[in-house]
Amino acid sequence: MSTLYKLSARALDGSMRSMKDCKGRVLLFVNVASGCGFTPQYAGLEALWQKYGERGLTVLGFPCNQFGAQEPGDEAAIGEFCSLTYDVSFPMFAKVDVNGDDTHPIFAFLKAGAPGVLGTEGIKWNFTKFLVDREGKVVGRYASAHKPEDMAGDIERLL
Repeated sequence: MSTLYKLSARALDGSMRSMKDCKGRVLLFVNVASGCGFTPQYAGLEALWQKYGERGLTVLGFPCNQFGAQEPGDEAAIGEFCSLTYDVSFPMFAKVDVNGDDTHPIFAFLKAGAPGVLGTEGIKWNFTKFLVDREGKVVGRYASAHKPEDMAGDIERLL
């Protein structure tokens, strides 16, 4: 069993969610922020979730305030922003760190499975995306500027 399925994270509503609940699905993890130039990607992420969710894709949003302090709000503010501004219905989690000493274990797993440029593991900015296959293996890492809709072919191959 993939190490990913042994991990969990706190959802926006405060409940704990085990990644084991996602076993057998294609997963798209994204570190998100409400005040970023890439924030409009929420619309593309929601579109992927709507298009492929029934076929086995789950989009998972993890707010992060480590890049330009672009996610300063609490969980309630984040949830309200996502719902009212982008009608986000995919699972959203509580704020996490994706770099440094307090890196959330899920992002430590993702970065180790798909290192960045020249093998560096550090995430460079908001809206970095990690694609995970149905067995829990990280199969892709996409930079912030990579639009969600441009991932459709990769997602379809895994579904």
